Parts: sequence; structure tokens; C-alpha cells
Amino acid sequence: MSIEQQLQQFGSAPFSRSSLLSILDEYSAVNDKIASLVDRGVLLPLKKGVYVLGSPWRQQPLCLPLIANNLYGPSCVSLEYALAWHGVIPEGVFTVTSVTSRRAKAYETSLGYYTYQHIPESLVLVGARMESVTEGKGHYLMAGPTKALCDKLLLTRNLRLASLTAMETFLEDDLRVDRAMLKNPEPEVVTQYLSAGHKVPLFRLLGQVLEQWS
Repeated sequence: MSIEQQLQQFGSAPFSRSSLLSILDEYSAVNDKIASLVDRGVLLPLKKGVYVLGSPWRQQPLCLPLIANNLYGPSCVSLEYALAWHGVIPEGVFTVTSVTSRRAKAYETSLGYYTYQHIPESLVLVGARMESVTEGKGHYLMAGPTKALCDKLLLTRNLRLASLTAMETFLEDDLRVDRAMLKNPEPEVVTQYLSAGHKVPLFRLLGQVLEQWS
């Protein structure tokens, strides 16, 4: 079996250098072999020591949220990318946006741009959902619509909203939220963000607006 065929076991999921070494253990000059696979496009490097299988050797489509989880963690895809993924905002989002308990980070790869913004560790998994890769193997963490909105409020600087009308204007005009896609909000998620003690007045307003919309 060729190396390319053996690499197909990874499907569309990212894999580490250590996983790669288990396939290349018969080679004495492993670094040269990896460099050759990269040059041929068999391996696509995402960051140092992390790869995905290149096309046409990859038989499943890439899952960008799965890549985001693996590039930097612990993390959860959230903010604009998650809102677009759920159909809550209409625009296509070309940066895969995530939240993490670690320091903020960004990666520019051949497969796109990935950003990670810091939030308190206690909030990273609040409102997160474990999603399955549509084709292929693997799971990834994706914020539900309510969490994605909460993270957006939490991370938007200098946001001052003093009324329900102002909150609705921010959601519908600034974020271009489709309220029809928020008929089933998760009030318990807003409650946990409230309990964290950050931007309490804003989260109270968000909770009231989502209740009115549901």
C-alpha cells in the first residue's frame, strides 16, 4: 500500500506530525519525505506539525470548523461564523471565528483565515454543541445561535445600549440578525453569561429581546 493510500485513513480531519511518523517509520530521512509530500501537495500544512490531506488524495470535503477546533484549543467556533452557519445572519463569513480560554490567536493558512478570541474559561463551553462532520469522521464544537450572540456582545468593545429598542437595533441593523431564525432561544445560556458578571446590563437586555422574539 502506498503512503498516499495509507494517509487516506485520516479522511478530511487534521492530523499531527506524530501520527504521520507512524506511517513514515520506514524512512530514515523523515523530514525530507514530509517536505516531498508537502511539495507534491499530498500534505497541506496548517501550522507547524499539523496537516490535512491534499486533493485529490482526500476523498471527503474539508470541514473548516473541525480544522478550527484542531488548530488551537480548547476552542469553540462562534461569533460571526457560527451565526452564519446557523442562518442567523445572511452574509457569507470567510474567516472562521472561534472563542478560547487561551490568549487570542490568528492563523492564515492555505485553507483560509482562522481567528480565536479570549473569553473566560467558564464560558467557553456554555451553549456549545458537539456537531458531526457531514461526510467523513470527526466531531467539532460549534456555538449555538444564543451563545454566538452572547460571545459577540461580550467581545464587542465600547458597546453601550440602554434600552430594548437599542438592543433590537444593534441585532437587526448592525449584526443583520434574522429574528425568524431565533424562535427557539436558549435563555439558560444568557443566564450563565449574566452570572459571569461581565456586561450584565447588556445580557439582561439580550435576554428580554430574545424572549419577546420567541
